Amino acid sequence: MAKKSDVQKIKVTQVRSTINRPEKQKRTIEALGLHRMHHSVVHNATPQILGMVDVVKHLVKIEEVK
Repeated sequence: MAKKSDVQKIKVTQVRSTINRPEKQKRTIEALGLHRMHHSVVHNATPQILGMVDVVKHLVKIEEVK
C-alpha cells in the first residue's frame, strides 16, 4: 500500500481567463478549485484530476510538486 508521502502532487495555476469559454471548461476550472487568474492549487495527481487538467490545459499551467 502506498504511503501518503508517495503520492505525486501537481500545482495547477490558472493563467488564462474563462471569459468566452464553453460552460464545461468554466465548470472544470471551478471544480479544480481555481477562482481567479494566477490562483494556484495543489492536487494529488490522480487520473480524475489529470483528466480535468487535460480538458483545460490551454487555460492553466501545471507544475510537479516534490
